[in-house]
Amino acid sequence: MLTLSNLSPCPGSRKARKRVGRGESSGLGKTSGRGHKGQNSRSGGGVRPGFEGGQMPLQRRLPKRGFTNIFKKQWAVVNLFAFKDVESGSVVDAAALRAMRLLRGPELPVRLLAKGEIDRPVTFRVQYATPAAVKKVSDAGGKVEIAPLPRKKKGAQAAPETAD
Repeated sequence: MLTLSNLSPCPGSRKARKRVGRGESSGLGKTSGRGHKGQNSRSGGGVRPGFEGGQMPLQRRLPKRGFTNIFKKQWAVVNLFAFKDVESGSVVDAAALRAMRLLRGPELPVRLLAKGEIDRPVTFRVQYATPAAVKKVSDAGGKVEIAPLPRKKKGAQAAPETAD
């Protein structure tokens, strides 16, 4: 019968660790399994990761592909299909988009795209709109106003001085 008092691991599942440098009779004495002389027998010996014995290493043989443009403009993209529930005659700007939970994260310029349909007059205040989006909005009786780009905040401004 199997009880907690007679549990033991399966044979071969547990292996004793190597005790190197503990005398000749251990089988790993004297040179501690490192052999005689040579780079790997020395303390601190061995080669760096990726070294292939002087052969041109893989990371230098393979072509480098890709590029990240550090000047790329980030946009918050909004499509027309997101406004099927907007009331007729309302104004949709960045604040309204945040309230509708269509804008999240950092304050980015808004780009209006033409995917979807709109069937009521709505005024959009965005930083960019595709010509197709402008046409769809104007066909529905609305209009698109191009707002200025949001300014980037440059550090904390000094507090105004108070006269005592």
